[in-house]
Amino acid sequence: MAASPSPAASLILMRDRRSGPPDILIVRRGAALVFAAGAYVFPGGRVDPADFAAAERQVGVADSAERAARIAAVRETQEETGIAAAAEVADLVPFARWMPPADAPRRFDTRFYLARARDDGAAPLADGIESDAAFWASAQAVLDDCAAGRGRAIFPTRRLLERLAQFGSFAAAREQAMRLPDRIIAPWVEQRPDGAWLCIPPDAGYPVTAEPIGETARY
Repeated sequence: MAASPSPAASLILMRDRRSGPPDILIVRRGAALVFAAGAYVFPGGRVDPADFAAAERQVGVADSAERAARIAAVRETQEETGIAAAAEVADLVPFARWMPPADAPRRFDTRFYLARARDDGAAPLADGIESDAAFWASAQAVLDDCAAGRGRAIFPTRRLLERLAQFGSFAAAREQAMRLPDRIIAPWVEQRPDGAWLCIPPDAGYPVTAEPIGETARY
């Protein structure tokens, strides 16, 4: 019997530019970590008991698990990068929710939120523990780095970056997030004539919905 996934949350902090696509806050996970070591991710982590306790004191979001996840996303971002989100917890925009298949060695029920960054030019600073690098970059620039072998991203992050690369502004990303229904993205393996593919639903806003297992960094 598969273990229940641990609740987790990540923040997609976006910063509009005068020209070109928006920047996104990215961290590279520490090489010694068990999960996704050395991979590019959005800042985030587990929802801690303290986040649930703080959620009981918050107002503005009806569901306590949702409140706790938002608190965790903001807290983890500041801890990992030193960057504080400008939005109030209640103003974060739900963007995605991913849960890996039951055979994954580590399972997280991860909620991803959008927020607009403060326009103060703050430079992120990696904490040296959970992250060993932190930087602003467009979604496409991160994808290009991965394609060139200068970085790596696990399957959910890559799909999210491809989705984010479609938007020319925070407002455009927010509009799509508000329009699409809430759903959990749970990848599955599909056997095709050319082998096994890892797939996600075709109608959830992602421009790429399948990748050969042999080319996929899953964890």
